[in-house]
Amino acid sequence: MAKVKDRKLNDLLITGDQSYGSIDHSVGRMVLDQKIHTTAWFKWLTVGVMGTGLLGLSIAWLLWQGIGIWGNNVPSAWGFDIINFVWWIGIGHAGTLISAILLLLRQQWRNSINRFAEAMTIFAVMCAGLYPLLHTGRPWNAYWLFPYPNILGMWPQWRSPLMWDVFAVSTYFSVSAVFWFVGLIPDFATLRDKSTNKHAKLIFAILSMGWRGSNQHWHRYEQMYLLLAGLSTPLVLSVHSIVSFDFAISIVPGWNVTVFPPYFVAGAVFAGFAMVLTWLIPVRKAYKLDHLVTDRHLDWMAKILLATGLIVFYGYILEVFYSWYSGNFYEYKLLIDTRFKGMYSWAYWALIFCNGVVPQLFWIPKMRKNIWALMIISQVVSVGMWLERFVIIPMSLTNNYLPSSDKPYYPSTWDFAMFLGTIGFFIFLMFLFIRFLPVINMFEVKDLLYKLGGKKEYVNQDETVEVK
Repeated sequence: MAKVKDRKLNDLLITGDQSYGSIDHSVGRMVLDQKIHTTAWFKWLTVGVMGTGLLGLSIAWLLWQGIGIWGNNVPSAWGFDIINFVWWIGIGHAGTLISAILLLLRQQWRNSINRFAEAMTIFAVMCAGLYPLLHTGRPWNAYWLFPYPNILGMWPQWRSPLMWDVFAVSTYFSVSAVFWFVGLIPDFATLRDKSTNKHAKLIFAILSMGWRGSNQHWHRYEQMYLLLAGLSTPLVLSVHSIVSFDFAISIVPGWNVTVFPPYFVAGAVFAGFAMVLTWLIPVRKAYKLDHLVTDRHLDWMAKILLATGLIVFYGYILEVFYSWYSGNFYEYKLLIDTRFKGMYSWAYWALIFCNGVVPQLFWIPKMRKNIWALMIISQVVSVGMWLERFVIIPMSLTNNYLPSSDKPYYPSTWDFAMFLGTIGFFIFLMFLFIRFLPVINMFEVKDLLYKLGGKKEYVNQDETVEVK
């Protein structure tokens, strides 16, 4: 043992004239001499016993209920934020379907409504992107989600479906924005030539990118437009399929089903067409566009709404069948105790009514041509699709495998405030679009008019439409 050279330091460590025996006595008597302990000791002992009992009770409750009692495992960690994210993403799918898929299929009736639907796609995805960004809690660190070069090698976790969302949604937004802008170029040139305001003429001249309408321009334009349509088409299927993987790859009751990808895609188109009709009908009436957006357009859109609604309703039936046929106790418990007759059962049955019953009115031809019926049914479908997300997300999260997850979900005032705020933002952007950009694709409608000039368009086997 090393000797301590500094005597003063040695004196600070042990004071007084101590020996081995004195040290043994000083420590040993606390154990051996019971009279040394006073009443204060017993009082503090009582406090300690009570605390130990509380600890034992807490551990027992923890083992029974799960770590959710700590508060760091909130059952409904996904609430209005993800509900509204999925809802807005779904609304954004109609634009790409109308523009890209119907363009590749050479469906000429898309020409009067595709521009309007494309704008809705851009604005809806902008509203949707706010929710997961804010849901992270630190939006200023959002760049961590991208594989930017850095010396620390902190790459994103590619096995997380949330990362798939980032790239799917950002790619969808980028391609849709480029597709929308390219489709506007010929119309920008038209507005440039017709504008009398020098500032507006300058702005449209810049946006038209030197468009002259030459054969070379049209040739390159059509190639680019078809290429972007080809890129956008798989995005319609992939984006909402990837969003559905956030749920389907988990083991949460009500989520772990293979039907989710096609079910989500059909629901997205269903919700998107409902929103397009909700906006298109008033604009058509207010700006007297009946000659460009005819009853035939509305009829075809109602038929697509009916077809996608049947697919969605079939998905609801599959969920019920899966819960019963799988024999999974938790799936069946979720279906019976929560969806059919639980505290949130009103949302489930309202969902079935809005998305399953009401759209069946479109089997009646008169309902597809009645403006008020189209408007009301479209709004009912929009409400129903929001309820679908509510049923899928909080109702499943509050019915987990852990008893601690059986807690009700109550949205706060700020949840409603932000949701209404995104709706207001969407309305704001739509009215700016209506004011400053052409809501109908002028050059495609003119091309359609040229193709139909002096001919007859065979709508079906029983009727023809004369175009003069």
